[in-house]
Amino acid sequence: MSLTSLTSLDVTGFYALLRREVLRFVRRPRNTFVPPFITNVLYFSVFGVILGERIDEIAGVPYILFILPGLIVLGAVSNAFENASFSIFHGRWNRYIEEALTSPLSYSSMVGAYVLSSATRGVLVGALVALIGAFFTSVGVARPFYLVAFMLVITLLFAGLGVVGGLWADDFDDLTMMNQFILRPLVFFGGVFYSLNEIPETFQQASLLNPMVYMVNGVRYGFLGVTEVDPNLSLGVLTALTLGVVGLNVVLFRRGYGLTD
Repeated sequence: MSLTSLTSLDVTGFYALLRREVLRFVRRPRNTFVPPFITNVLYFSVFGVILGERIDEIAGVPYILFILPGLIVLGAVSNAFENASFSIFHGRWNRYIEEALTSPLSYSSMVGAYVLSSATRGVLVGALVALIGAFFTSVGVARPFYLVAFMLVITLLFAGLGVVGGLWADDFDDLTMMNQFILRPLVFFGGVFYSLNEIPETFQQASLLNPMVYMVNGVRYGFLGVTEVDPNLSLGVLTALTLGVVGLNVVLFRRGYGLTD
């Protein structure tokens, strides 16, 4: 078979797998979009409206507007991670992932389809949260390039981490543990509901070890033009980390980690 034919098969297979994974969550809106919709309406109602009226401006912006980028990050990364980890683990559990493994797809195309489809879900949920926020406050975009760049990088990063989680997990409880007890606490302590300048110096330094701080501030810079960390450095480090995680995904697929008995 010629190189051109192999390339054509790879592109066709990549598109088919990507389409299958996207349709998997698009066809189930009650599972994909309704939960984050209800959760974020509650977040904005309680933290933004009820508590926000009692809190002074933070970084020169109303509190409800200050928490908006963090809630977008929370929704986007949680869904990107959950989609990838569940898709990989469910495929292993029911053994239909073997269809992809025995196809003429390259490992990079397989990983690319899983990661890109999961990142798409994360971006869609992030957009949904932004739309909900627009009903509660005026939402603008101060730095469009940084907003788009950070949203793409963080959703791709957590989609890649979700692939690792899906390969590592032994049962569905492991998936729940990773999302609820590792991912969400990191986001909540990543400056979603508070400014780093409002906490003691010791906790500020400790917070800088949390990668979520840089993600939340990056998206906040895109929306509001306000940040507590260097956005260029954050974007560069997160991009390098994303490339490293996706590269790890390819290596794990090639070695059959979690895929073969």
